[in-house]
Amino acid sequence: MKRMNRALILAALGTSLIVLPAGKLQAENGIIQLKSPYSVEETATRLKTVLEQRGLMLVGTVDHTAAAAAIGQQLRPTRLFIFGNPRAGTPLMQCNQTAAIDLPMKALIWTDEVGQVWLGYNDPSYLQARHGLAGCETVLQGMAQALAAIAQAVTKP
Repeated sequence: MKRMNRALILAALGTSLIVLPAGKLQAENGIIQLKSPYSVEETATRLKTVLEQRGLMLVGTVDHTAAAAAIGQQLRPTRLFIFGNPRAGTPLMQCNQTAAIDLPMKALIWTDEVGQVWLGYNDPSYLQARHGLAGCETVLQGMAQALAAIAQAVTKP
């Protein structure tokens, strides 16, 4: 029911939504979204652990909620993780250096208007289309598989 309500809201806003297997959602903007059964803080802790286990470099985090509070504003819990691996990113930038604007990869964890926690990340196929990454299909496919596995590990109950 919540997925249908979210789809109706997005449709009203002019945004389409694609339902993917295993409860994943992908908006037209190329962000794959998975529901998390955990709080934003627990989801963030789990993400950090999985990134470390997989040998990915955590470049940084941004706590958008804290930044909003610093200027006297309110924002539902929203945390951004910036992470990557030069072995995957460098070949993409060699295909087209504009890919660097989307690298390192990012994962966003947030609480929506009904209290559901989400984990979202850029779909590598969207990056391929955005940057015209012809010749990088193998790297993008590996990246897509790795990101999906990370997201599943973080959000599994």
